[in-house]
Amino acid sequence: MKAILPFAIMCVGMFVALLDIQIVASSLQDIGGGLSAAQDQISWVQTAYLIAEIIVIPLSGWLTRVLSTRWLFTASAAGFTLASMLCGLAWNIDSMIVFRALQGMLGASMIPTVFTSSFHYFPGRKRVYAAAVIGTIASVAPTLGPVIGGYITDSLNWHWLFFINLVPGVAVTVLVAMYVKIDEPDLRQLRQVDYIGIVLMAVGLGAVEYFLEEGTRWNWFSDETIATCAWVGGLSLLAFVVRSMMVSNPVVDFRAFGNRNFAIGCVVSFVTGIGIFSTIYLTPLFLGYVRGYSAWQTGIAIFSTGAASVAGVPVYIMLAKRFDTRWIMMGGLACFGLAMIGFSGITSQWGGQQLLLPQIIRGFPQVFCVAPSVTLGLGSLAAERLKYASGLFNMMRNLGGAVGIALSSAMLNMRTNFHFNALASHLTDTNAPLRRMMAGMTLRFGQTMTSPVAVHKAVLQEIWSMTYAQAETLSYADTFRMIMLAFVVATCLVPFMRKVAPQAAPLPEH
Repeated sequence: MKAILPFAIMCVGMFVALLDIQIVASSLQDIGGGLSAAQDQISWVQTAYLIAEIIVIPLSGWLTRVLSTRWLFTASAAGFTLASMLCGLAWNIDSMIVFRALQGMLGASMIPTVFTSSFHYFPGRKRVYAAAVIGTIASVAPTLGPVIGGYITDSLNWHWLFFINLVPGVAVTVLVAMYVKIDEPDLRQLRQVDYIGIVLMAVGLGAVEYFLEEGTRWNWFSDETIATCAWVGGLSLLAFVVRSMMVSNPVVDFRAFGNRNFAIGCVVSFVTGIGIFSTIYLTPLFLGYVRGYSAWQTGIAIFSTGAASVAGVPVYIMLAKRFDTRWIMMGGLACFGLAMIGFSGITSQWGGQQLLLPQIIRGFPQVFCVAPSVTLGLGSLAAERLKYASGLFNMMRNLGGAVGIALSSAMLNMRTNFHFNALASHLTDTNAPLRRMMAGMTLRFGQTMTSPVAVHKAVLQEIWSMTYAQAETLSYADTFRMIMLAFVVATCLVPFMRKVAPQAAPLPEH
């Protein structure tokens, strides 16, 4: 009980932090409308949160040593709660993006500290259960986000997507301060940290993510700002890696990549982040903009993913007791890739019924992908490296999510234009089916309109809308295939990991 209660409280904080990445997914149209935002600006409501998390998560190991697990988690929960209130009070898209970044930055440390705490609270074979719980939260929370968000938006309004965090945020803040006792603060670490490395990392990650997110909108390297961001981001990250390998107290312990399991685990975590976050970004976007679903209809349509994820947990625990977790993870990654093949058959008429089977195949193996990567990737490291490496490991998953959303957005824009031009090239006077369809539309619109010019304009608008919807749908199919290729690569890497035997004793405290 001494271990379960504090761990459970921390898990609630982690759940809320992960839930908030995607709680806005099914409500993006409502938020965009309420804040007068353009469609190409809306994805920043999710991306700003992820970028801020990505920058702070690697710092969590150092921050834990400075403040201790208890006070870092307490401060993170309190800051997240305050930022949530500000998001609910946002008055335009710019203020929303700033407050979402603040929310992600302040709440980021709740995620990796749960991972390292699980190794403290649950030694030996009990770690299978802890990894299953963490894997469940990491996979289910983003999946349930659009469902919960859709219900809240339709029942109340989008502001309550953020106000709903206030009660659990305050509760976690108070209870963690009361019950979590793992280590002691060490303020001497403030004098030893590599502040130059922190700046290089923040600038590099922020610039690269801006480049990925806005590149398509401004035609990539033909735009001076985008090109500058690419160079600044690339050079800053290169300098950060080099510096981290040279200083005695690096912000991120890249030497952990010398451990094969950890290196492959990070790649798997990155790909899993792409899959979880990108699909939960793409599916509500498709249902909202192509099918015209409301926030609640979207949440109901994708609910099967969350239900399947929960159903996979007891199956994973049963299998993890009997079989090598490497092969369980390999099977989970392969199933996720198979689900992407199912998604790639999407048409403009797909709704909840057609999405049901692909979403079940995608949701059920999520814990099979996340939980073993924790055990195999972090469980193979020495105790003194765990806190720093945990931040890097978790950053990889969220970085995968941010990169996945940015690339998905770019892919949608590029491929929609490509498919629209390809489809439009066939819409000529020589196309007999088109002529018959236009004749039928002319007759239909002519029943309500008296002006021939207005009828002709309405027919052309209808043809344009149908063509654009088909082009958008084809671009979604292309994007799902891109995600599938990433999972093929991750699946092929798993056999190179070593089996990790459970430790018989708890890790030493710091």
